[in-house]
Amino acid sequence: MKQVDLTRLKNCMRRAMKGEKLTIGFFGGSITQGCLATEHERAYSYRVFQWWKDTFPQAEISYVNGGIGGTTSYFGVSRIWQDLLMYQPDVVAVDFSVNDREGQEAFFQETYEGVIRRILTCQSKPAVIILNHVNYDSGSNLQACHNEVGDWYGIPHVSMKDTLYQRMKEGVYQKEELTPDGLHPSDKGHELAAGEIISFLCKVKGDMGKEDEEKAFPEPMTANAYEHARRLTVREVLPELSGFRIDTDEKTGHLDIFKNGWIGKMPGDRIVFEEEAACIGIQFRQSVERPALRAKLILDGDEEHAWILDGNFDEDWGDCAQLVSILHHGEQKKHRIEIEVLDDMLEDATPFYLMSLILS
Repeated sequence: MKQVDLTRLKNCMRRAMKGEKLTIGFFGGSITQGCLATEHERAYSYRVFQWWKDTFPQAEISYVNGGIGGTTSYFGVSRIWQDLLMYQPDVVAVDFSVNDREGQEAFFQETYEGVIRRILTCQSKPAVIILNHVNYDSGSNLQACHNEVGDWYGIPHVSMKDTLYQRMKEGVYQKEELTPDGLHPSDKGHELAAGEIISFLCKVKGDMGKEDEEKAFPEPMTANAYEHARRLTVREVLPELSGFRIDTDEKTGHLDIFKNGWIGKMPGDRIVFEEEAACIGIQFRQSVERPALRAKLILDGDEEHAWILDGNFDEDWGDCAQLVSILHHGEQKKHRIEIEVLDDMLEDATPFYLMSLILS
């Protein structure tokens, strides 16, 4: 790890010592959400929040959890305002290292940098800690490219691959102790992960006498096309509908993600957008209720290179918010996006659900 800048984190601890108000935020995927913890209070995120409350009882500490299972930093950068930054957090732990996909490191390093820059430039000037969770079956994650971003901005990172996973390989822990499915921690796995983060926080607290000077905010490391990504749902855009209908059910919270979209129930149902952007992502539901309808997407009339959006999900843990990049570093102009439900000759199929467009 390169030289880290702990100025913001130490300032938050000093404020907590004075009894001020702080908001501790967590942003990421299913592990941050608390998946497989028997109750949310046993999740690593809540345990770390509890450390702040116990360590600084004179302060008023609030908790914000912006974790959504099965989602990448691409979705994260588009939703970060309403799910995290609107609460003006003071400390944020970021966790996407097992969600961003191997084989697409350059793309996800860029979307991840967008997340980091959005947090660092938030009005409340949060301290950031990068978390690297790990797949315990394979040892895989994207910490290498995520931590390059962290090093660029002087952000500390806490890695479960470098700690808990290595101890598991050495025989200190059995995999079944840490995770029932090879990825999501058990209660004990969440407790141990929280312990790694808390150990880091304790070291920072123990070094409070050392004054740090906050580094100048650097230029982006990547092309950084996604820092200001916008997510368009029925609340933000009025596409041309021909068969598709608006989902009128009310959204009940940030985890109620299959809302505020458009529904195609019949072959031939169409929806058309005309929006200006250089990067375009399409987010749609992949359902475990198979068979599900598929749709064809045509960008700017190019039928030869049409995209197939498959509403069928091959996993069994629940519906997936699939997000596909259909234009990356393209021409900044108004683009026409046409989506039409395919005729797969299916009866009683799960409708095609278009969740959003993500533009930047």
